[in-house]
Amino acid sequence: MQPQSLELSGIGKGFGADDVLKGIDLSIRPGEFLSLVGMSGCGKSTLLRIIAGLETPDRGSVSIGSSDVTDADPSDRNLAMVFQSYALYPHMTVRQNIATPLRMRRLSLAGRLPLIGRIAARADILREIDAAVTDAADVLQISHLLDRKPAQLSGGQRQRVALARALVRSPAAFLMDEPLSNLDAKLRAHMREELTGLHRRLGATFIYVTHDQIEAMTMSDRIALMSEGRIEQLGTPDELYQRPATLTVARFIGTPSINLMPVEITSAGRIAAFGREFGIEVSTNTTGPATLGIRAEDLHPVRNGLPARISRIETYGADRFVTCHLIDDQSVKIVMRQHAGDSADTAIDGMINLGFTESRTHLFGVDGKRLDISVREREAV
Repeated sequence: MQPQSLELSGIGKGFGADDVLKGIDLSIRPGEFLSLVGMSGCGKSTLLRIIAGLETPDRGSVSIGSSDVTDADPSDRNLAMVFQSYALYPHMTVRQNIATPLRMRRLSLAGRLPLIGRIAARADILREIDAAVTDAADVLQISHLLDRKPAQLSGGQRQRVALARALVRSPAAFLMDEPLSNLDAKLRAHMREELTGLHRRLGATFIYVTHDQIEAMTMSDRIALMSEGRIEQLGTPDELYQRPATLTVARFIGTPSINLMPVEITSAGRIAAFGREFGIEVSTNTTGPATLGIRAEDLHPVRNGLPARISRIETYGADRFVTCHLIDDQSVKIVMRQHAGDSADTAIDGMINLGFTESRTHLFGVDGKRLDISVREREAV
């Protein structure tokens, strides 16, 4: 089946006094891998359930392709959902688990035929189902597991069975609700590769819910980052990392988390903190307090930078992360990324002067929204 687009318009949903979704507008392209990401309680799973038809929106509409399915039953939407819990039948073999959605759908249709036609149709349908199961198992490389039961499978194998059960239906889109969260870190990384490879091979539309920004960043064509029932930013992984639209996005995207420093926008439109001006100017007519965001890789030791005391040093293979606290404000924690082989003189409880690449900083106003900046002559503090 051809991949389908999905259109969400003005989706609102409340539970009691809590407004969980506050007017979501989202267009999902045919064949796109789009992730809904955000902290627990932001509304991403509720939005996925509304797309699937498992929840009814209080307002707004859902369209698949050119069809409005807002009031359609889940079974009439031709969407395949993969859950966190796998939801496999323990008494059935892998083959039977994969075949279940097809058997339920196709055999129920055959049951409406006259008796003679029903028997012939049933035989044809069973052959078609068996062929579809074999094809799905081949795609996910679980053909050798078809006669086993779920209890005999590893976590990764169970997840592949759940994916095969979704794949066998040839759905308009795949909906996935944190499908990898039950796996250990190594297997989760492996399954990320498998999912992105499966998406490329199928060319299908994937809508993927996760609270793990690494999953979203490594697998998605685009990310819709949600917060408090709204979409904070929609864009490619690079767009969210390189130009976060809000402070919420900047905090959520990136490992380690972005460094945040309180600054002041002077009457001349320049950025200052701790009695010094940086080479950064605001493009709009704004003054007052603001927050400067600096990624760990954009920090470096300099001769006349911000004085800080080193509190922690962690080495992860080729990277070393140096955690410092500013002398001028001990509440400001800064993490700097260095190459592990860097010869810089750093030691716990030692002093360091921090500089940063000003053209790569991010400035946010008191409302948390991004402010455009420009950089004067020099590049670093």
